[in-house]
Amino acid sequence: MIDLPLQKQYLAPPLILISLCSLLLLINANPWLEFDRSVVQQQWWRVFTGQFMHSNWTHLALNALGVIFIWLLHGEHRSVKEYIAHILFLALWTGIGIWLMCPDIIIYTGLSGLLHGVIVWGALKDIQVGVRSGVLLFIGIWVKLVWEQIQGPSVEVGELINSRVAIEAHLIGAIGGLALSFTLLFKRHKNIT
Repeated sequence: MIDLPLQKQYLAPPLILISLCSLLLLINANPWLEFDRSVVQQQWWRVFTGQFMHSNWTHLALNALGVIFIWLLHGEHRSVKEYIAHILFLALWTGIGIWLMCPDIIIYTGLSGLLHGVIVWGALKDIQVGVRSGVLLFIGIWVKLVWEQIQGPSVEVGELINSRVAIEAHLIGAIGGLALSFTLLFKRHKNIT
């Protein structure tokens, strides 16, 4: 039997994240909140808020599926405070990474960068608590990232979301997930000593 993390503390954060992104798309907040390199210096918050914007409903649906998938895999690993802290950190990390390292990205929207970070952290948390599939997930996500960097962005997905898939954001987010994981290593080291 599958044991889903259906308790309120595990279910509420991903539902709130999906609802927030849906509301922002519904009211068409992109002109004010999407990452737009041409105005980021004057409107610095876009480095952060761009992560929660989406190019269309298909884009949002794909990201919402990612949120649900991560909840199914790792929902019980995070308290509400940790979930919020991880999302906020990875949104800022990804946005700053795009700003500093990806000058060719003019417009960026979507959760996919930060979701890659959440997956990396979750896989390492699985490994820490003895869930063997965590190793496969960790290896799998890095194989996917390397494949994307070699092959380039998916044209088909780009057509669906009416935007270029920002594979650079996926890599930046995953590295952010590694940065978050240093706390796991510290806790493990602290428990060993």
